[in-house]
Amino acid sequence: MPIRQYQPTSAGRRFSSVNAYSELTRWEPEKSLTEPKHKTGGRNHRGWITCRHIGGGNKQLYRQIDFKRNKDGIKAKIVALEYDPNRSAFIALLEYEDGEKRYILAPQNLRVGATVESGTHPDIEKSPGNAMPLEMIPVGLEIHNIESAPGQGGKIVRSAGGVARLIGKDAGLATVQLPSGEIRQIHWKCRATIGQIGNMDWANIRWGKAGRTRHRGIRPTVRGVAQNPVSHPLGGGEGRSGGGRHPVSKWGVPAKGGKTRNPRKNSSGKILRRRMTVRYGESVLRRR
Repeated sequence: MPIRQYQPTSAGRRFSSVNAYSELTRWEPEKSLTEPKHKTGGRNHRGWITCRHIGGGNKQLYRQIDFKRNKDGIKAKIVALEYDPNRSAFIALLEYEDGEKRYILAPQNLRVGATVESGTHPDIEKSPGNAMPLEMIPVGLEIHNIESAPGQGGKIVRSAGGVARLIGKDAGLATVQLPSGEIRQIHWKCRATIGQIGNMDWANIRWGKAGRTRHRGIRPTVRGVAQNPVSHPLGGGEGRSGGGRHPVSKWGVPAKGGKTRNPRKNSSGKILRRRMTVRYGESVLRRR
C-alpha cells in the first residue's frame, strides 16, 4: 500500500502523509453489517473519566466483523475491499455460496474474486484468508486473528500489518510467536487465519498536525513533568536540575521498563513463556 506525500502548501502539509487507498474497491459499507456507534468521551455511566484522551472525532458506523470464522464447509468469494474507521486494518466483504455476507480482516495480497473458506476438515487449503484450528496449520506458517480460547473469536494479532508465526505443536498446545517477540502457548483447538494482515504501511503514516489526530477522536496528552504536583507524581519543581524520580504513570506505576508482573504467579496455558527484548541493537532473550 503506497504512501502519498503532498506539496508543502502549509505547515501541516509539510510533514504529513496519507494512505493512497489504492487497494480499496468500495467506499460505502454494507448496510446490513453496520450498526450505530455511540461515543462516550471516555466516561462511564456516572460521568467520570475512566479512559483519558478520548473525545470528539468524526461520526462513525461500526462494521460487524466475523472474528469467529465459524461458517464451516461453505466457500465464500471476496466481493470488495473496504476501509474501516474503527481499526487500522482494511476489511474484506465476503459473500458465501448460500448468499450470506460477512466482513473479515483483509489479509495481505488478497484480491477481489478470490475464494476463502473455514473449517476443520483436513483437506482444507492452507492459503491466505482461510481459517482453521491451530492443530491443522503446518508449523512455520504466518497467521493472524488468533483465538485465546476455543470458540471465543480472534483476539490476538488484529492490527494492520500484524503477523504471528506458529513455531510448534505438542500435547494439545500450540506455540505461537507474536509480533512483539513474545512466545505464548495456546490451546490448539483455537482457530487462526492464514497469512498476514494487509495495510502494512499504516505504521509509516505521519499525521503531520494535531487536527488529524483530533479527527480520530484522540485528545492531547500532557507530560507529567509539565503538571502541578497535585496532578501528577512527576509534577512541580523548579526545573529538571532539582532531581526527580524514575518515570511513572499518573498513578505511580513504573512507565519505562519497570517490572509489574507478579513473580510468584505461575505460568499456565496461554501465559507468556519467553519474551524477545531488543537492547542496543542486540536481541536478548528474557525469561519470565
